[in-house]
Amino acid sequence: MKIDERHLIQLAAVVKAGGVTEGAALLGLAQPAMSRALSMLEKRVGEPLFVKGRRPLQATPFGLSLAEHGLVMLAASRKASDLVDSFRMGRSGVVRVGGTPFFMDALIAQFCAEFQQTHPDVRVEQSYGYLPDLRAALKADQIDLAVCPIDILEEGSGLEFQQILPGRNVIACRSTHPLLMKRRPRPGELLDYPWVAPPPGSPLLADLRALLLSFGATEIKIRYSGGSLMGVINYLKAADALTIMPHSVVFALRKEKAITALPVNIPHPERALAILTRTDAPRAPAVDHFAEFVRSGFESLRHLIKRHEEAVVWGN
Repeated sequence: MKIDERHLIQLAAVVKAGGVTEGAALLGLAQPAMSRALSMLEKRVGEPLFVKGRRPLQATPFGLSLAEHGLVMLAASRKASDLVDSFRMGRSGVVRVGGTPFFMDALIAQFCAEFQQTHPDVRVEQSYGYLPDLRAALKADQIDLAVCPIDILEEGSGLEFQQILPGRNVIACRSTHPLLMKRRPRPGELLDYPWVAPPPGSPLLADLRALLLSFGATEIKIRYSGGSLMGVINYLKAADALTIMPHSVVFALRKEKAITALPVNIPHPERALAILTRTDAPRAPAVDHFAEFVRSGFESLRHLIKRHEEAVVWGN
């Protein structure tokens, strides 16, 4: 026998609320419509669902048994409705974010944890890549947004970016490096030390080569390359080596007091850290909430980094 699931849910609502009028209100229905539905269900099953003449309304044992199944459906329906509402309001869902390794590990991972303090039902899936890979992943709908350094986007790319931090590199070293004893190390003095190369594919690698050439280097002393952010930090802590890093990354690690920036002003890259998204793809509300959270977080960071830059790095 086929029973209309809606009728079971309506029966459950009446039993749960204690009356037809109350049950109708629970489901947002009119009382006459609820009465007709219960009458149709009784005719369908051929058994009374409520004890006749009993006030307040009392379900028969058979009616209670059917109502139990309806309660399961009612609970599932409510959960589904709550899920839809939560998703539409950005309180649940999945955020797939990709980005360059140093920024993701030093900054974005912390933003993810802070975001989930107010959005505990949003799952964040983090991945790594540089601009060409991230651009391809966005177009293939493998990620929802990317956080990466960008210099220029070709017209008609189908992508848009929102700048969240201007490009600014520093020369990073361990906090007890001998060069920190000098008020203003000269470029030639930096060439006396070995260097750590950023990972292959990183725009920092081109920045490092250009920097050392501008210092007059005829050969580049690369002692270590290809490491993760943690690998580079651990290497710097144990050696007098130098490397190039975004100032925001060094700033994010300042409380650990393991690495710092040399007071040497170097050219700024012609790029900015940005949130990159597709222009033609619908996004889950949680993705937009996360992007706004990151943008707002970097807005606050920008002022702190600027003060740190003026007071610690260049002192002007």
